[in-house]
Amino acid sequence: MRAISLFSGGLDSQLAVVLIQKQNIDVLGVNFVTPFFGANERTIQAAKDLGIELHTINISDEYIPGVLNNPVYGYGKNLNPCIDCHGFMLRKAGDYMSQVDASFLITGEVVGQRPMSQNKSALNAVDKLSGYRGFIVRPLSGKLLPPTEPEIRGWIDREGLLDINGRGRTRQMELAEQFGIKDYPSPAGGCLLTEQNFARRLRKLMERNKLPRQDEIEILKVGRHFILGADNLLVVGRNQSENRKLEEQAWPNDWLIKVAARPGPLGLLRYNNDFNPEVLNYAAAIVARYSDAKNLEMARVKVYQPEEENLSILEVSPLKPEEVPPVV
Repeated sequence: MRAISLFSGGLDSQLAVVLIQKQNIDVLGVNFVTPFFGANERTIQAAKDLGIELHTINISDEYIPGVLNNPVYGYGKNLNPCIDCHGFMLRKAGDYMSQVDASFLITGEVVGQRPMSQNKSALNAVDKLSGYRGFIVRPLSGKLLPPTEPEIRGWIDREGLLDINGRGRTRQMELAEQFGIKDYPSPAGGCLLTEQNFARRLRKLMERNKLPRQDEIEILKVGRHFILGADNLLVVGRNQSENRKLEEQAWPNDWLIKVAARPGPLGLLRYNNDFNPEVLNYAAAIVARYSDAKNLEMARVKVYQPEEENLSILEVSPLKPEEVPPVV
């Protein structure tokens, strides 16, 4: 007998796996990847520590139009369609069962842990959206929920499930010590759609493009963002790592901006319309403001396109702090 676990690598998903393993069920982990969430090194290591096979599946092409754009149950505090998201991932995991000879699904969800997306009504909605109602086991709160098909059919023992409820973490931490689980992340975070700054940037992008490409989304994760003129995007790196990422993510028609002969950030200007030299000069003045040339009357700024030998030098007056436009 085999079960598929929606596996994030967090403590709850690890505990759910162990509780089912203790019932002599083989568990296979599945982690779904989008531009907003997905497996990292800690997820992979957690799966290894538990002795389970981990499959990562990229669902980006379906997720943006099918879940993010029109969630049936709406968004959380920011741009996070949590109920629809959980239902969609369970549907994908359920469809995957036949490929790996699995019989049911497990998750680390806890009743009442998240007031909007993990109350009993929300979990019922998730089950309905998934199309696999009755075959989703939540081991940490199983005794608080109606019996599932794996229990009814005798595949697992309901007495081996728990009755954890609410946002407290004491019981989970006690279980982690009991089961020898030592490395686990804090319960917060993990999905960029729950983060206010990222969600604000993504909303702005989706105002003009309902189906943004992944490379358009990736740049939202980097730097300070400004909207100049008619919806032109300027991104200014905050450190060397972000400067490198901007270079890597630049499109052929983007403009890269760097103060000459002075330490400072890299700027990336992406036009939404045709090239406008006034916008380029304004962007250069903003980039100069964040460089060591910020107190000069005039700064020399290099501007160039990634695949063109068209390096130019602009002389601009760095903006004063009060003149810098608001960040997005």
